[in-house]
Amino acid sequence: MIHATFSGRLVMLGFGSIGQGVLPLILRHIRMPKENITIVTAEPRGREIAAEYGVTFVERAVTRDNLRDVLVPLLRRGDFLLNLSVDVSSVALVELCQEIGALYLDTCVEPWAGGYTDPSKTPSERSNYALRESALALRARGAGHGAPTAVMTHGANPGLVSHFVKQALLEIARDLELDLVVPTDRAGWAALAQRLGVKVVHIAERDTQVADHRPKEVGEFVNTWSIDGFVGEGCQPAELGWGSHEKALPPDGHRHAFGGDAAIYLMRPGASTRVRSWTPLEGPFHGFLITHNESISIADYYTVRDGEGRVVYRPTAHYAYHPCDDAVLSVHEIAGKNWQMQPAKRLMMEEITRGMDELGVLLMGHAKGAYWYGSRLTIEQARALVPHNNATSLQVTAAVLAGLVWALENPEAGVVEADELDHARILEICGPYLGDLVGVYSDWTPLQDRGALFPEALDSDDPWQFSNIRVA
Repeated sequence: MIHATFSGRLVMLGFGSIGQGVLPLILRHIRMPKENITIVTAEPRGREIAAEYGVTFVERAVTRDNLRDVLVPLLRRGDFLLNLSVDVSSVALVELCQEIGALYLDTCVEPWAGGYTDPSKTPSERSNYALRESALALRARGAGHGAPTAVMTHGANPGLVSHFVKQALLEIARDLELDLVVPTDRAGWAALAQRLGVKVVHIAERDTQVADHRPKEVGEFVNTWSIDGFVGEGCQPAELGWGSHEKALPPDGHRHAFGGDAAIYLMRPGASTRVRSWTPLEGPFHGFLITHNESISIADYYTVRDGEGRVVYRPTAHYAYHPCDDAVLSVHEIAGKNWQMQPAKRLMMEEITRGMDELGVLLMGHAKGAYWYGSRLTIEQARALVPHNNATSLQVTAAVLAGLVWALENPEAGVVEADELDHARILEICGPYLGDLVGVYSDWTPLQDRGALFPEALDSDDPWQFSNIRVA
């Protein structure tokens, strides 16, 4: 199915696993000349895939100093910059696109190289909260509605999971037999979440993909998606949207001194912070509380305020990530080296022999307990659907395609986040590439089987307190 026709030029900045995986999807679903696509990337990796599709490949790193020299000759009004890079400032790229009149999409808000770990900045200043605030500030500088569309943070998560939240809310309301009109704006969606009594939203993910014949080696970081991206996020402070039902900040929790105050951060890296969560196939598990934009944007989007602006409802929201087993071993090793990267990196793709990525959202605290809605995509399904993808990357690339199509259909929306897009349209485009889309109820709570071997200080009055969810 052709979802859009585009006569402009498409510049893909970065060509790692996501760029390589989304290229065939773009050529399959967007009618455009392949001669209009240019890949600009800092590494030679992927050159052969670009050649396979007849797409121009330029190996050149984009920096603060050469950003305009590299990109201005490639972009004009009505063109599209698809940013899938690392270490290039998303805000600088959006500013350039707004100046030129080009459309834009990325999968996360990136700082310039070193921004995630700059010791001269406070943990608050190098958080995703701060990066998100810098992106939203572009609206005040003329990048609001009516300006060229810039879709911020639209991969699988952040991105696709925000649409899963809306679908899950509708299904819970249906099963509770509520008289409901599907919301059409932010206030309506927030009112629905409040009405249902959702206290916590986890982006609950379990990746079981393995390479049986090539296990991780000592001194090697192995993952099923961007290693630099994962390590960068893992070294940032753990962050979470902070709900109105929470009774007290964690002992190491801090609020930010600026912005909308929808989130807090912990004084420790996300890759060393674990939380209890649940997915249907895995059951209970411990996941890493990796900072992500959606943890903040979801909490913010579903906030309800009274007439005087005080918060009366907001869910706690955060990522609970159990990556593939080799990535877990890699994280343990990098932590032991005080977060210094291993000398070798390996992105698992063709060597994967089995497994799936079970990615969804777990909505908790409502009348039916907990509800997980999301995608179960196996490596076999992913390979049969689109070349140059594994189960993890296809969940991202399908969402990138959907965000790109939405931007072409809505070219003057200004700076927008995933939560603000039409979830039904996004899921319509992504659905064929997500394997099994399922919703499952559970009676699981973070208090399950607790205290049997070792006494713990638990809040049994409210299972959904973060103090119960966090692993001490």
